[in-house]
Amino acid sequence: MDSIELSLFACRISAVCDEMGAVLRRSALSPNIKDRLDLSCAVFDASGELCAQAAHIPVHLGSMAYAMRGIVDQLEWQTDDMVVVNDPFLGGTHLPDVTLIAPLFVNETLCGFVANRAHHADIGATTPGSMPISSRLDEEGIIIPPTHIMRAGQLDTTRLQQITAATRNPQQSHGDYAAQISANRCGVQRVLEIIQTMGSSAYRQALIALNAYAERLAASALRDIPNGEYSYEDVMDDDGQGNRAIPIKTRINVTNGRIGVDFSGTAPQAAGNINCPLSVAAAAVYYVFRCLMPAQTPACAGAFRAITLSAPRGCLLNARRPAAVAAGNVETSTRIVDVVMGALAQAIPQQIPAASHGSMNNVAMGGRTAAGNWDYYETIGGGMGAGYQHHGISAVQTHMTNTLNTPIESLEMHYPLRVNHYAIRSDSGGHGQHCGGDGIVREYQFLAETTVTLLTERRHHAPSGSANGAPGACGENRLNGQPLPAKCTFSANPGDRLTIKSAGGGGWGTPTNSTK
Repeated sequence: MDSIELSLFACRISAVCDEMGAVLRRSALSPNIKDRLDLSCAVFDASGELCAQAAHIPVHLGSMAYAMRGIVDQLEWQTDDMVVVNDPFLGGTHLPDVTLIAPLFVNETLCGFVANRAHHADIGATTPGSMPISSRLDEEGIIIPPTHIMRAGQLDTTRLQQITAATRNPQQSHGDYAAQISANRCGVQRVLEIIQTMGSSAYRQALIALNAYAERLAASALRDIPNGEYSYEDVMDDDGQGNRAIPIKTRINVTNGRIGVDFSGTAPQAAGNINCPLSVAAAAVYYVFRCLMPAQTPACAGAFRAITLSAPRGCLLNARRPAAVAAGNVETSTRIVDVVMGALAQAIPQQIPAASHGSMNNVAMGGRTAAGNWDYYETIGGGMGAGYQHHGISAVQTHMTNTLNTPIESLEMHYPLRVNHYAIRSDSGGHGQHCGGDGIVREYQFLAETTVTLLTERRHHAPSGSANGAPGACGENRLNGQPLPAKCTFSANPGDRLTIKSAGGGGWGTPTNSTK
């Protein structure tokens, strides 16, 4: 396969993931999927190794790339099967992220898999939005081990009903699962068309060539990191259960482009819900190193073969069941990025920006109106860290999330909410030769009684600057002007106002008179 043929193949298989995402978005019922795009799609080979992914959610795709082999090895597959899973300790991330996997068969030979993962705002947790201040996994919703939801083309309606019945809006939930099934059917059909055009043997050889190409491109970037050992430490604000300043430590060993990432010294798993399975830690590590690779590097297993990671069993980043993990996927993964980047900044300071706002600023809420039960969940962006050659961008999602904001029109149309204020949080970015991006101010007014859960970070420990740049401003949460904890659940009455002020990004370089 020459370079042109390989490039065309890479584009075709990547386009399958894009089309799957489009089908899922256009078919889903919930704003969380169809408006925020909290979804991811990927193609895998017969052994469960990543072949291609769309530019969706880094924490979804990196964790699937790390854990997929374990999922496919434990099940028997046949044509037109489909498996559903959300168990964080069996290949998932946290319970709201539900994954559907479908195999590809050609002449009764398994040739690969397609998969999509979507965040369900209601997975049957103890509080609306399914992001509770939990201390055990079973408080976070229904746990789905790898289970056939479709066998030989026949939908297991009983199992699907059991899953949707645990939610507050089964009809909407059923529609979202139907959208995920449709996306996988589309993916299977498109990959089979590629295989039928090329032939099974040529398809397998093309995957080998694709991984080899990605491995070469990755090696060219990773060899630019000077050999040595680089360490860094940062903290989580709290775990929602009264424990504060919880450390995450990393030690990165670089040897001729081979990368070893060790999280020894990280805190033991927490009483609260900031724990995560090792697959989520892997997603954050992969993301950072993927950012250092050339833009044309295919998003496949070969790109990550030079990277290994370890974390002590039972620590915050490799938690044991039944640890609560709702915030680990969203908040802890973001802090892992900060820690890994902090270590790499010692080796390649001009390539690593200052810390970004460092939180997905999760807002989960719901209640009951005359129209029925409702659940809603969204993440809020903030300031991006500045770099050697640029100021940070203001009011954006950064790092492990890649979702859109929910349009105010959609939010107010679907739920008893009003958005009074949505703006850039002026002067919240850190000062520097290049200044950090500013955060966001978003104010909700409740039009009905609502239960609200906040899972936020960087409320006590600011995003750090780099190269003598100043840190970004800490975030704030307020209800009717009064401070709220970083992680909390409360009841809001009609007319109450919730204001979220997200953190700014850190500045880069010593401030000059011309910078703010």
